[in-house]
Amino acid sequence: MSNASSAQPKTAITPTRQDDFPEWYQQVVKAADMAENSEVRGCMVIKPWGYGIWENIQQQMDRMFKETGHSNAYFPLLIPLSYLAKEAAHVEGFAKECAVVTHHRLESVKQDDGSVKLVPAGELTEPYVIRPTSETIIGAAFARWVESYRDLPLLINQWANVMRWEMRTRIFLRTAEFLWQEGHTAHETKEEAIAETEQMLGVYETFVRDHLAIPVITGEKTPRERFPGADITLCIEAMVQDRKAIQAGTSHFLGQNFAKAAGIQFTGRTGSREHAWTTSWGASTRLIGTLIMAHSDDDGLVLPPRIATQQIVILPVTPKEDTKAAVLDACNALAKELRALTFGREPLRVQVDRRDLPGGTRNWDWIKKGVPIRIEIGPRDLEKGSIAVARRDKGIKEKEFVATAEFVSKAVSVLEEIQSGLLDRATAFRDANTVRIETREAFEAFFTPENPDKPEIHGGFANVPWAGSAEDEDALQKQLGVTIRCLPFGDRWQEPGTCFYTGQPSVRRVIFAKAY
Repeated sequence: MSNASSAQPKTAITPTRQDDFPEWYQQVVKAADMAENSEVRGCMVIKPWGYGIWENIQQQMDRMFKETGHSNAYFPLLIPLSYLAKEAAHVEGFAKECAVVTHHRLESVKQDDGSVKLVPAGELTEPYVIRPTSETIIGAAFARWVESYRDLPLLINQWANVMRWEMRTRIFLRTAEFLWQEGHTAHETKEEAIAETEQMLGVYETFVRDHLAIPVITGEKTPRERFPGADITLCIEAMVQDRKAIQAGTSHFLGQNFAKAAGIQFTGRTGSREHAWTTSWGASTRLIGTLIMAHSDDDGLVLPPRIATQQIVILPVTPKEDTKAAVLDACNALAKELRALTFGREPLRVQVDRRDLPGGTRNWDWIKKGVPIRIEIGPRDLEKGSIAVARRDKGIKEKEFVATAEFVSKAVSVLEEIQSGLLDRATAFRDANTVRIETREAFEAFFTPENPDKPEIHGGFANVPWAGSAEDEDALQKQLGVTIRCLPFGDRWQEPGTCFYTGQPSVRRVIFAKAY
């Protein structure tokens, strides 16, 4: 009798998700040629295929920001240390992650062995922090820009890089330097600022659901998990295939905390001087890590069509030189027809793979890169007026032969079907692994693997009644590695009960999970 491992089907990615999820993730990134670790500790090189995904995320999300009245600007990478020090809670929250610039030039010093060593020289009068986030430096600009209530609201977004000196890094999910957008706004009233905070959370929810095909739970962070210096932090929480949570975007109501620290004041409608009410909100390249973990399989990356670097790849099959030109002409003609179509308000992204590689090698390359649709065209297909179509959301060996004109007529609807199908699949997975739990014993069992020595996928989202304190949250994180992901929005979560942990009466339910 054969053992279990020999009976498993062969996959392009090893180990599989079930065997070793963290290593599977790294191998998917590698197989799809998305990114790699750099010579700089904790920093990544994003390669063209991965950066193409980020460009699509950026362009599509940016359009949504502009449709809600926001404009892009750019602010300095270096923040004077004194600016951070003005907001005590903020600097305390980021202090351990800050990288600091202390000198402004290098000097050559000759060593005893004749070699030359570069050493920092010209110590700065004041150190600069490489931005971990930009509330303080943007607040200083807002203080210069705002004089009257007529200057409000200020609705600004920045696409930039930031640095947070992480000790444990993982490509896309947590790196020392990463790419993101950070929105910063200033308002005349508290009510307007809170409405902005809620609106931008809604933009994130819509984008992640409709573009990344990932369902999320929206809610508020507990005071313990709140952004440093904020009055309220709202978030979207996604579940990935090892049943852990990923915070995919946050929106913060900052009250007047940063306005007072930065001096953002204006003359109000009655002539009095008032402090503005501010917000900030952000999403990063972590979204790429989230979609990898949410959709991909043991053969590689699986991409939702809305954000795929290429949505359709055409593979010419040219076994003989005398038919090569005709096949390539047909491939180019089909690509041109398809590029004239639009999906998600954009022209279809179509590539003809002309590389001089074996057909099987090219096919597997695009499977591992997660291209939604692969098309093969060879001499026999030309004779029949048909093409071979394979979808990444279906079995690797599944292939459909379709008349060329028929495929062109339904290409957009096929992409829509793939997009909605991935969302339905991810939603069903999340819902199946979101469990109502009422007791401490059941909660501990839910988050404790049966065999701690064997890597396995377990747990999920625990939907529990809660009336605990920040100290109780600390204790549960130390014991089980779980945190409250959010206090979810919606009437169904406002359910009275008995807190599973303290035994005290509770007025609502919350989501606990292990998280990245």
